[in-house]
Amino acid sequence: MKKLISLLIALAMVAAMGVAAFAEDADKAAADAVAELIDAIYVQERTEDTDAQIEAAKAGWDALTDAQKELVEGEEADPDYFGRDTGDASADDPLNADDIGENELLVVSFGTSFNDSRAEDIGGIEKALIAAYPDWSVRRGFTAQIIINHVQARDGEKIDNVAQALDRAVANGVKKLVVQPTHLMHGAEYDELCDTLAAYTDKFEAVVVAEPLLGEVGADAGEVNADKEAVAKAVVAAANVPEDVALVLMGHGTSHTAKVTYSQMQAQMEALGYKNVFIGTVEGEPEETACDAVIEAVKAAGFTKVVLRPLMVVAGDHANNDMADPEDEESWLSMFTASGAFEQIDCQIEGLGRIPEVQALYVAHTADAIEAIG
Repeated sequence: MKKLISLLIALAMVAAMGVAAFAEDADKAAADAVAELIDAIYVQERTEDTDAQIEAAKAGWDALTDAQKELVEGEEADPDYFGRDTGDASADDPLNADDIGENELLVVSFGTSFNDSRAEDIGGIEKALIAAYPDWSVRRGFTAQIIINHVQARDGEKIDNVAQALDRAVANGVKKLVVQPTHLMHGAEYDELCDTLAAYTDKFEAVVVAEPLLGEVGADAGEVNADKEAVAKAVVAAANVPEDVALVLMGHGTSHTAKVTYSQMQAQMEALGYKNVFIGTVEGEPEETACDAVIEAVKAAGFTKVVLRPLMVVAGDHANNDMADPEDEESWLSMFTASGAFEQIDCQIEGLGRIPEVQALYVAHTADAIEAIG
């Protein structure tokens, strides 16, 4: 009898293990299916199927259990795609209404899926332009379809890409169009914007593209201008870092010829007497802006305390992850910490776009463009 009972218990345990294994496999299969749906919308090209794919990804995510959501992993997909709290999306205005009128000011940004940053950094610039130019309809366009899809899927907020924004302007009978890019420089994103605009120039009576934040690139690393000086003063004042603390400003970096802009910003900081300010980039282009090179420069200058802050219009993915994520071994915070050379490392996650002096510079660039358009 005892042997029979033992056998029955053993069979019950095997059956339970089988059920658990089956359930585990089912959970993984459900998570993988949603990961595929997320990867399908993590693309830069919008198609006629995009909206339906976005709805499918959101519905798939919502149908998962909490345990299944933690298992979501794909080429680009992870639990943070839908699960990370980046703030209240309703605080942001996508500026995609019709009834534009004859004069439109289209503010073009790369974009960000971080809701608070989008509202404060990009939204801060847009609101400054709305206040400055009440006779112009201010509208928004993002260049990153990946971000547009993410925000629409997670938060239900629809943001126009540049082509959609231009088509909207045409449909609304806009005659004069001023395009104000929030890009930092005349880099690849700026060039792509101009290429897109080229197909629409005959749709309006006049089109003018305003200067990006830092103005003309210049010929060499030592060449600076009034725009770079204004931004340098504004970001240093906003950071409010003591002179005995190193302020490391992390830009994006680029292989475009405009990468000299970062070297010019370093030259500008030095010309202004900011000996504690160091310019770096995520991409390490130019080479002297790579994280390891910046660490060595800060060490050589004798600083033991450091503040990391983005030299980016928006404090989005790069600021939160590449700069300030303590769990990521390759983040700047982690690499500065791992160097063992500093007793204190702090992060300021604030984009340039929320600084009033930076907003005023965009307003001035727009004024020049409006004057040019007549």
